[in-house]
Amino acid sequence: MSTRQTPPVSLDKAAVDERLLRIIRILAPIMVLAVSIGLWSLIVRINNIQPYVLPGPEAVFQTLIDDWPVLSRSLLVTLSTTLEGFVAAAVGGILMALLFNQSKWLEYSLFPYAVILQVTPVIAIAPLLLIYLPQQTAVVVCAWIVGFFPVLSNTTLGLNSVDRNLAGLFRLYGASRLQTLCYLKLPAALPFILGGLRIAGGLSLIGAVVAEIAAGSAGAGSGLAYRIAESGYRLNIPRMFAALLLLSVAGMVIYGLLAFVSHLILRRWHESALGKES
Repeated sequence: MSTRQTPPVSLDKAAVDERLLRIIRILAPIMVLAVSIGLWSLIVRINNIQPYVLPGPEAVFQTLIDDWPVLSRSLLVTLSTTLEGFVAAAVGGILMALLFNQSKWLEYSLFPYAVILQVTPVIAIAPLLLIYLPQQTAVVVCAWIVGFFPVLSNTTLGLNSVDRNLAGLFRLYGASRLQTLCYLKLPAALPFILGGLRIAGGLSLIGAVVAEIAAGSAGAGSGLAYRIAESGYRLNIPRMFAALLLLSVAGMVIYGLLAFVSHLILRRWHESALGKES
C-alpha cells in the first residue's frame, strides 16, 4: 500500500500580499515626503527665493538645530498644556457620558450646552478666559474645551449602541444597573471611547496653540505658538517653519501613541484590530 506524499508547504499568497501591503504603507508616505522636500528645495534654489520669504528645507533644519534650546523649552510648555487639557477632557467627557447614560433627563438638559461649547470657536473664547482666569489656567481650559466634546459624544454613542438582545439578556438574569454598565455597556463602548480619545489628543494640541497665540506672553513659559508669532514679527521665517515642524511632529506622535494604545487594548477581541492582525 503506497502512501501519497504531500507537496512541500509553500508560503501562503495572502500572507505575502499582506506583508507587501505593509511595506507599501510604510514606504509610500516616506517617498511622498522625500519628493515634496526635494521639490521644495528645488523651487527655492531655482527662483533664488530669500529665506525671509520662503526658506529652503536646509535652512529650516539648520535653524531647528541652532535654536533647539529655545524651541525645545517651548515644545515642553505646549506639550504640558496639551496633556493637562487632554486628561481633563478625557476624564470629564467619560464621566459626563456615564451620567448621561444613567439619566436621560440629565442628557436632555446638558447635552445641548456641550454642543454649543463645541461649535463656538475657541479663538473667540480664549480672550474672555484670559480676562477671568490666570493665564496658564485659561490656556489649559481652552485645550480642554476643544478636546471635551469628541470624548463626550463618542462615549455617549458607544454606551447607547449596546446590542438590545444582550441588554435584554442582562435584564432577564436580573443584573443591576451597575453590573450592566460594567460588564456590558463599557466593554461595548470601549472602541468608541478610544476613538474619541484619539480625536481629542490632536484637538487638545490645537486648543493649546490657539490659546497660546491669544495669550501672546513672552518669557521662559512661552509655548511654540508664541515662538511662531514672534518669528513672524521678526521675519525669522526659518524659525517659524521649524516651530511648525515641531508642532506637526508632536501632533503625529500624540495620535500615534493613542492609536497604539487603542490597538493594544482592542487587538484580542475587536474586529477593527483583529483585521490588522490577520
